[in-house]
Amino acid sequence: MTDTPAYVPPKVWTWNKENGGQFASINRPIAGPTHDKELPVGKHPFQLYSLATPNGVKVTVMLEELLALGHKGAEYDAWLIRIGNGDQFGSGFVDINPNSKIPALMDRSGPEPIRVFESGSILFYLAEKFGAFLPKDIKSRTEAMSWLFWQMGSAPYLGGGFGHFYAYAPTKIEYAIDRFAMETKRQLDVLDRRLADNEYLAGSEYTIADMAVWPWYGALAKGLVYGAGEFLSVQDYKHVQRWTDQIAKRPAVKRGRMVNRVSGDPASQLHERHDASDFETKTQDKIGEVAAS
Repeated sequence: MTDTPAYVPPKVWTWNKENGGQFASINRPIAGPTHDKELPVGKHPFQLYSLATPNGVKVTVMLEELLALGHKGAEYDAWLIRIGNGDQFGSGFVDINPNSKIPALMDRSGPEPIRVFESGSILFYLAEKFGAFLPKDIKSRTEAMSWLFWQMGSAPYLGGGFGHFYAYAPTKIEYAIDRFAMETKRQLDVLDRRLADNEYLAGSEYTIADMAVWPWYGALAKGLVYGAGEFLSVQDYKHVQRWTDQIAKRPAVKRGRMVNRVSGDPASQLHERHDASDFETKTQDKIGEVAAS
């Protein structure tokens, strides 16, 4: 058996379209739109263009939580962006988010539409606009913001790092998997230690910090992403498990997880959300029944 020669980086990197793993069809080294496509606009103040990845779930959970509090101004239309099909590279989407990543939000409640992109920025924008899920006192508010930014900085090591090399890369690279598994477990330990003495990440109050972290690390703790629960021994992080279960029981969280979901139980998939009644009448199991009748 011959040894595979060590990779030596060239002096100038060039793009190899065939060397991208599962996401090769949508990854590219340049920005900007690939095609002209306007985005639909519904009747509500907020227009969300998204997919139920962890970053997308953050925002739909926030919007559903705001509505549950009685903030009628948080009504929204959620339009499905199929990133596997390259919808995020349409001209209309790029106009809202030049980074071509979901989620992207348009606030049309005022005299001039306001675009908001990056999930953490959207959470903060909504919290500020409605005065909810962000503490008023400076100490707790700063704690919540610190954990929000912790998530934004840490999750790429979980998703683009561990998740990619463990589950999606075209070849298994021991060094890469070990490196990012170590970092992912360190992050879980950071959360576990914080949650050992605090009900929520900012303290006793449920905030946008929990909404940001939960879709990523809650799913990881329950073995729902990358098929890596056993590999990472996620059951050992008892306080993360408690916190994950507690948040998962919230009705608004249950609804938020369904919006723009395109996988799993058809009853949990609401591809688009334009009215609160859609959760009862337009999930994929209901649409399937109608189509079959």
